[in-house]
This record gives sequence, structure tokens and C-alpha cells, in this order.
Amino acid sequence: MANEILPNSIKHLEFIQAVITRLNNTAFLIKGWAMTLTAGVVGLAASQDDLRICGAGLVPVGSFWLLDAYFLRQERMYRRLYDDVRRGAESVEIFSMDATSYRTAIPLNKSIASPLLLLFYATSLTTLLALTATGLVI
Repeated sequence: MANEILPNSIKHLEFIQAVITRLNNTAFLIKGWAMTLTAGVVGLAASQDDLRICGAGLVPVGSFWLLDAYFLRQERMYRRLYDDVRRGAESVEIFSMDATSYRTAIPLNKSIASPLLLLFYATSLTTLLALTATGLVI
């Protein structure tokens, strides 16, 4: 009986999983917008024959990085909530969707420095920065 999951708990887990899925989809869209913006800025700079235009993409791409890290942090917090509900933790109120108690355990800077986000956004920012610097030198 101790290993049996109650129907209310199953429904609660489904609600949490739906939030995790939405957060994951949003993060995917943010990456798509960041890549589109990077390609668009580089394309505009090439068509205008002025690489300094690439500097205009640095702030938006950096902002996308922070926004993506925020959603990654939220997703990790909801995964912790999911695990606690799955384990039957007494500290989680039934049907509670409040994951704020996990904020201290999952700091934003760890999400910013996530290997995937570092690889994705550092590549875009480095490309834009290098092209901008090249445009300033030429």
C-alpha cells in the first residue's frame, strides 16, 4: 500500500507535467527566436556590407539567454515539485502548483551557466562580437 499512488496524486502529477512541457516548449521557441535574430543580423550586415551592424544583435541575444535561463530554472523547480509529489512528500499540499520553495535550491546563475545554454548562446554572442570587431577594424 505504501508504493501505491493515489488518483489525486496522479492528477496532480499530470498538472505539473503540463507546466513542465509548456516551459520546455517556451524555451525551445526562445532558442528559435535567438537563432533567427542572429542569422537576420548577420544577413543584414552582409547585405549592407557593414559588419558593425552585428553589434546590434548582442543585447537581444544576451537577453534571450537570460530569458531562456529563467525558463530553465522554472522548469527545474517544477521538476523538483514533481519529484516531491511523486514521492508523497508531506510538505506538498495536494494540487499545489507553487514551486517557489525550490528557488534557493536552484539559483538562476546555475541555469545561466548550463552547458547547453552556454554552448548555444556563447556561440551566437561570440560570432556577433567577432564580426562586429572585424567590422570596426576594417
